[in-house]
Amino acid sequence: MLNQIRKIVDSTAFQLFIIAAIIVAGVLVGLETVPEIAAKYALPIYILDRIIIWIFVGEFLLKLAAEWPKSWRYFGDGWNILDFAIVVACFLPIDNNYVLVIRMVRLLRVLKLLRALPKLQLLVSALLKSLPSMGYVALLMTLLFYIYGVAGTFMFGKNDPLHFGSLGASMLSLFKMATLEGWIELMDIQVYGCDRVGYDGGLAEFCQHPTTSPMSPLFFVTFIMLGAMIVINLLVGVMITSLEEANQEQIATEKKVATALLHETESHLEEKLEELHKQLNQVQTTLEIIRQKPH
Repeated sequence: MLNQIRKIVDSTAFQLFIIAAIIVAGVLVGLETVPEIAAKYALPIYILDRIIIWIFVGEFLLKLAAEWPKSWRYFGDGWNILDFAIVVACFLPIDNNYVLVIRMVRLLRVLKLLRALPKLQLLVSALLKSLPSMGYVALLMTLLFYIYGVAGTFMFGKNDPLHFGSLGASMLSLFKMATLEGWIELMDIQVYGCDRVGYDGGLAEFCQHPTTSPMSPLFFVTFIMLGAMIVINLLVGVMITSLEEANQEQIATEKKVATALLHETESHLEEKLEELHKQLNQVQTTLEIIRQKPH
């Protein structure tokens, strides 16, 4: 019976069935964002939602049973703990006064795709591994933003108070520039003055001290080169390195599992061979006794 349960849990059909249920759960949450559909098909959506919840409960029970008699090993995997937490969250005693919380709990079920798709697990593992290195890159970016933010406030604060009037506004503008969005317009304000670019219509009242800065392109170009090119490439490099490390760890883990399974199989075969050897000896002993008996 246990072997049959393990075969079901490890089968491709079972995995595809769970993936389909997760996708349906995500679609149902999306449908609830459309008031007309949510009102018109409230009962079918509710019934499907209940069915999906019990499918996830069944998945949990089958996987727990597959580990019997060492069911506690199910909780040794962080992904299994995530699945268990999502299932438990679906049964939290939350009433209709907390509709947003209920919807967010339903939305969490989409995260089960991380458990169902091994490649997504690999990407998430790589992301988690890269966090320490990303922390240093983030510190470098913070220093870069701070230095350029202070310089921008001093240099462009009077001419462009909306974007560089304070340190906070300057750093926000720099973040926008780092995405390569609208940085040319910000540079043109400094090159041509706020009275000619960027402060038309109702914004004209903020242009109190129009000035020009022919050297401003140096500020913007160097920041784009450092912030949007070099630092972002550093982040990409960190992610690629972490992905390779996560991939190597996954390969090593698979080898360990395969080795452990091989040892377990060898031990089982040795036990069976020893039992057969004992039985053969018993048969031989019995035959000897029969031969020694007088006819």
